[in-house]
Amino acid sequence: MDLIGLIPSFGGLVWTVIAFIVALSIIVAIHEYGHYIVGRWTGIHAEVFSLGFGPVLYSRVDKRGTRWQVAALPFGGYVKFLGDSNAASGVDGDAIRNMAESERRHTMHGAPLWARALTVAAGPAFNFASALVIFTGIVLWTGIATDDPIVGKVPALPFDGQQLQVGDRIVELGGTPTPDLAAVAKVAESLPPSPSVGYVVERGGQRVSFDGPYPYPPLAGGVQPQSAAFDAGLLAGDVILAIDGTALVSFTQLRDIVGASEGRSLTLTVWRAGQTFDTTLTPRRMDLPLPEGGFETRWLIGLSGGIGFEPLTRTPGPLEAVGIAAEQTWRIVTTSLSGIWHMVTGAISSCNLRGPIGIAESSGAAASQGVESFVWFIAMLSVAVGLMNLFPVPVLDGGHLVFYAWEAVTGKPPAERALRMMMAVGLALLLTLMVFALTNDLFCP
Repeated sequence: MDLIGLIPSFGGLVWTVIAFIVALSIIVAIHEYGHYIVGRWTGIHAEVFSLGFGPVLYSRVDKRGTRWQVAALPFGGYVKFLGDSNAASGVDGDAIRNMAESERRHTMHGAPLWARALTVAAGPAFNFASALVIFTGIVLWTGIATDDPIVGKVPALPFDGQQLQVGDRIVELGGTPTPDLAAVAKVAESLPPSPSVGYVVERGGQRVSFDGPYPYPPLAGGVQPQSAAFDAGLLAGDVILAIDGTALVSFTQLRDIVGASEGRSLTLTVWRAGQTFDTTLTPRRMDLPLPEGGFETRWLIGLSGGIGFEPLTRTPGPLEAVGIAAEQTWRIVTTSLSGIWHMVTGAISSCNLRGPIGIAESSGAAASQGVESFVWFIAMLSVAVGLMNLFPVPVLDGGHLVFYAWEAVTGKPPAERALRMMMAVGLALLLTLMVFALTNDLFCP
């Protein structure tokens, strides 16, 4: 892969790196703060809270004796508790043996099992909680569609006839009554592609009939980062007038042509704010999660379809917003686990696993699409980090929880020698996975 091609268009390599560092630092800070604060609540003393590794750029010691520091390598972080020999919570046996019993209680290794388990589990838990808070905030900020078929916003479209207006209530579409928004969507999906469709709307207390644009025009509702469309410079709001000279009137036609391309280059004629231009891109083979579970492989360019109008929205109640956010968080978890399983079994390509370069590219691409997109990306990445840390691999939080479960069942922790061997194996597995992911970044399309 051409490394220069990894640089998103929003500001070059420097800004990509900045976006990546900001996103990762926020997520790591949340994760490590979870360990720190729950450890403090359960009586375990933190000696160091570090954002980053390597040489220390800034530090201060608080009134509790914890050193808060920022280090030069911003690719992680750690909390070093009393009695730890290193950032990975290794046991400093000599130091612990020389402690009084009362002091040993404030170490990670001398604390009760319940305190250690809660402290370790708090890191991933804070990642999930932060994602839930962010998703809830976004839902409250953007609102959700009302059940009424009322037009809230009309995108710019290259349509010469009469168009919908904000506040219109759609009474009929294509001759079929539409009493609610669900009916509008159902009728719109059943309509064959056509340059125009008959509308009946209530406007200013009167019924108005006219021929308006097809409900699902070839409109880019969104552009996926790390996609052919993003690399070609397409933007949300663009209308694809034609592909290889074939005129389009619906997003379904666009999707079908791209899906049948088998990866050959396509020339798109694009309308943007009254201007028309051509651009050439090559669809990419992608594995997409299905609603019923599993994946399907399709050729895609990275555009999500838009609708000829955006419905009126309302602000949901706090509980409703939290419910929607919880569903989003759970969907990310289940899709991630399903993707990992399908990669392990060979059902989908292992190229779906990305490393630091891929994450950096996604960070930059999300930032280029605005604050809301970037914050949404941070929430998604936070869920991924929390989930990864729960895997039962020594070195990760999940591995420590497995050791604690063993201790709870047997009444004693694993033998020190066995523990060191398992930690070494876990570290080797983690490094191998990182190298594999980095290789995917460099060589997968």
